[in-house]
Amino acid sequence: MVRDGFYYGASLFGVAVIVYLGTHWLSLTLIPVALAAFFLWFFRDPERRIPEGDGLIVSPADGKVEGAEWIETSSGSRLRVTIFLSVVDVHVNRVPISGRVTLVEYRSGEFRNAMDPESAVVNEQTLIVIEDGAFTVSFKQIAGLLARRIVCNLKAGDRVLRGQRMGMIKFGSRVDVLMPADVELRVKPGERVKGGSSILGVLPGYGGEAAKRASDGRN
Repeated sequence: MVRDGFYYGASLFGVAVIVYLGTHWLSLTLIPVALAAFFLWFFRDPERRIPEGDGLIVSPADGKVEGAEWIETSSGSRLRVTIFLSVVDVHVNRVPISGRVTLVEYRSGEFRNAMDPESAVVNEQTLIVIEDGAFTVSFKQIAGLLARRIVCNLKAGDRVLRGQRMGMIKFGSRVDVLMPADVELRVKPGERVKGGSSILGVLPGYGGEAAKRASDGRN
């Protein structure tokens, strides 16, 4: 569990004790107890089986794939996969590939609904770029309507491993992943994915049996 869950949970349990001692109203006491239970559940951080194999790109977040499309960027064509995190999803984010972090860029902004396409441009967000020597993958942590804090524990120059925990977005939000345009896509819109274990794509030249077995058991 993320330590924030303990802070919120302990604080609300303390409030419940104070309310009960002051009023002896069990029904009123149950309100902070229910909120404490919610926060303990929300900040859960389950272990994940990280797929092994070269050229695999895993999901940085739990949620539902809302879109997969090719876009043009200043660095050329990229395949963008958009993942929407609802309030019931695990919100701990993970690293999609092993490599070196070359850029971590935070940008303040608005808090529009994460389902709005414009949220990828105008909302508060953090961009992370990772290079493994052969290819580059970038992803954005994008705040949503309820999200009010993006946590990123990475900095430029860090060496990271696929599936490694790297931060979280508190409450409903969105993650955009930009992969090389020639990647073999392994997910489709409407599919649910899990951070660190679901394979989003496989790079050309790495689509052998090992990658297939990892993709078949990604969830």
